[in-house]
Amino acid sequence: MVNVDTVYQRVLAIANKEQRGYITPLEFNLLANQAQLEIFESYFVELNQALAMPGNESEYSDIVKTLNEKISIFKTRLGLTLNNNGYFPYPSNMYKLGTLYYRSGGGSIEKAVEVQEVNHDELMDYSKSPLTSPTRSRPIYLRSDSGIEIFSSPAISNNVEASYTKVPSKVEWGYVVVNEQALYNAGSSENFELHVSEEVTLVMKILGLAGIVIQRQELMALGQQQQQA
Repeated sequence: MVNVDTVYQRVLAIANKEQRGYITPLEFNLLANQAQLEIFESYFVELNQALAMPGNESEYSDIVKTLNEKISIFKTRLGLTLNNNGYFPYPSNMYKLGTLYYRSGGGSIEKAVEVQEVNHDELMDYSKSPLTSPTRSRPIYLRSDSGIEIFSSPAISNNVEASYTKVPSKVEWGYVVVNEQALYNAGSSENFELHVSEEVTLVMKILGLAGIVIQRQELMALGQQQQQA
């Protein structure tokens, strides 16, 4: 987690140094959320690139490990509810679906049955034989824009849980106005959910979105000056 006030103060200091004017809390919050989402989405692009690299596995293992660590912050679980149309709607904050589980009789997740994803052709093949047709001990599901459709006999209507990667929560630099000045209010603020190592990247990304280009070395030096002050 990265402190939103720390990032905002560094952004303001650099904007002032570059004589680019004042970035209002509203402007910062908009840029901060865009920056967080762009950094978050870049993890998956970089992870796919690293996993696709041939040959020297050790060369990319550290990259993969670091990216998985950053992504793990956003992994969570949620019980799903069947709607009137026969679908289990996706979690509202879902970015990427992981594994689907059926907890027979409401048992613990450790004893849950994994629901296997299939496509339409595979669904037809599974349904042709009693030996492969879906049951509660080997359920299958189709994914669509409407949600998740589970196939099983008897039908499954509850005790379904999804593991998934969620989108980052909204960032907010909360404040109160005192003597026409916006003062930081921790109680109404929401920090960045990104890994703490992303602080410098966040500052640079927000500045870039605001049209201010700065070198990482210059930013690091300014950060050290602020800490000493």
